Amino acid sequence: MKKILIIGSGGSGKSTLARKLGKKLEIDVYHLDALFWRPNWEGVPKDEQRKVQNELVKKEEWIIDGNYGGTIDIRLKAADAVILLDIHRTICVFRAFKRMLRYRNKTRPDMAEGCKERFDLDFFKWIWNYPKTKRPEILKKLKQLSTEKKIIVLKSPKEVQQFIVEIH
Repeated sequence: MKKILIIGSGGSGKSTLARKLGKKLEIDVYHLDALFWRPNWEGVPKDEQRKVQNELVKKEEWIIDGNYGGTIDIRLKAADAVILLDIHRTICVFRAFKRMLRYRNKTRPDMAEGCKERFDLDFFKWIWNYPKTKRPEILKKLKQLSTEKKIIVLKSPKEVQQFIVEIH
């Protein structure tokens, strides 16, 4: 595994897993949230997102975390491994809330500078609805991928921890 994509709901642990894998495998990590937000939560236009991702995936090795459904096909096509964190929504909501409290009015490590953590009801609704609104499309895309790609679905924090221990 040299080109690893990590996807899943907000609060599922994508950035944490990306950091841990990056350190263990000695592969550079790219957090899409840090690349696609400007100060004060101004989003980067889709054409710029595509350009950045097309350049990133040309690298020999990478770990990229983030969903960004409108451009996910770029990463899915280039990845040799896709890790889906299919964590229950109650855990994701709890983690996102805990993260919001921890970093309130500060920029978290995997976010663009100037995007201070705050309560965002729409984000929590997105997490809660993720299993019905986003997950089915992601599972469909994963089924359509080449059999040459490694697809890993981790369904609990315990499975994620076990994966980290066993990866080499």
